[in-house]
Amino acid sequence: MVKDLPTPRGPDLGVYVHWPYCARICPYCDFNVFKDRGGDEPAALARAIVADLEAQATLTGPRRLVSVFLGGGTPSLMDPAWAAEIVAAARRLWTAGPDLEVTLEANPTDAEAARFAAFAAAGVNRLSLGLQSLEDQALAFLGRNHDAATAIRATETAARTFPRLSVDLIYARPGQTPAAWGEELARAVGLGAEHISPYQLTIEAGTAFDRAVRRGAFTPPDADQGAALFDTTQAVLGARGFEAYEVSNHARGPAARSRHNLVYWRGQDYVGAGPGAHGRLTLAGVRHAAEAPARPADYISSVAAGAVSRQALSPVETAEERLLSGLRITEGVLLADVAALEIPPARIADLVALGLLHDDPERLRATPAGRLVLDRLTSELAI
Repeated sequence: MVKDLPTPRGPDLGVYVHWPYCARICPYCDFNVFKDRGGDEPAALARAIVADLEAQATLTGPRRLVSVFLGGGTPSLMDPAWAAEIVAAARRLWTAGPDLEVTLEANPTDAEAARFAAFAAAGVNRLSLGLQSLEDQALAFLGRNHDAATAIRATETAARTFPRLSVDLIYARPGQTPAAWGEELARAVGLGAEHISPYQLTIEAGTAFDRAVRRGAFTPPDADQGAALFDTTQAVLGARGFEAYEVSNHARGPAARSRHNLVYWRGQDYVGAGPGAHGRLTLAGVRHAAEAPARPADYISSVAAGAVSRQALSPVETAEERLLSGLRITEGVLLADVAALEIPPARIADLVALGLLHDDPERLRATPAGRLVLDRLTSELAI
């Protein structure tokens, strides 16, 4: 008999689980990832993640659980039985909402696609599939271990297996034209995903691509080319019924939006478990930030020792985070949520006059022009 959970108190909660292992490290990636070498460590990590969730549940108290996100890394490489244990633990520790979203990030290799049904049985109801491109040459450039035909097969399999499907694509690749990108986007839409996340290729410091650019191996598109590709993204997806509810995320209607990512962008609470995972919790009315040790062995040891790195955020730090995340979404951020920044009304009025902010007395909301220069807009408001 399942024991009834206490009535949820406090704000809704999301759970992020970081699975850091990858079959190969992509040259553009600056996430906390490690080459999957097998052995005993992955099983020990899965057990540590469950123990970590149990420990953090004693901090949060009863909460309504709105999302579980298994990210990475490549969590589709894990044993589906471990995913089932992690999802079951989250459901046991908190009260699952009636529309609980459970997302798994996956790569479109044949080996991983063959296991999709097992992940669905483990409780996953939304797959986030890292297509990155539908062009073989681009996939080779991006260091992916699948080709376009495999990507298409995996997407079709995922669409049949999971109630909800999102696909990731990377654009602003060297030599890419708006026309070619628009055609590629249209093909991706035809594969049936309800959610598409097109990300501009960013050259992150310390990555293999960073080293390649510095030695002149390739030149990324300039700002004008990037803007043209961004405009193409909005036009192609908008014409096909996708709403750009966030800078790099497009959904076919509100129900198709990523509930988990909205937890971040709306400044809601979330538990982070796994190597390098971050978390944000409101405890006794104060926002707290947590960050787990980055290396799997260190994380496993820290969980066993009950060591948690948690820091109370000041009102200004909390407001800065709200501004950074809230401006990314179309609904923006309530002025009341960033009151600690003491933004002069005249500065807001100037940005409205420049066409970068909507004229809204209650919220800061970036216009389409503001979204193109979001870093500048954020810095102007956070001075």
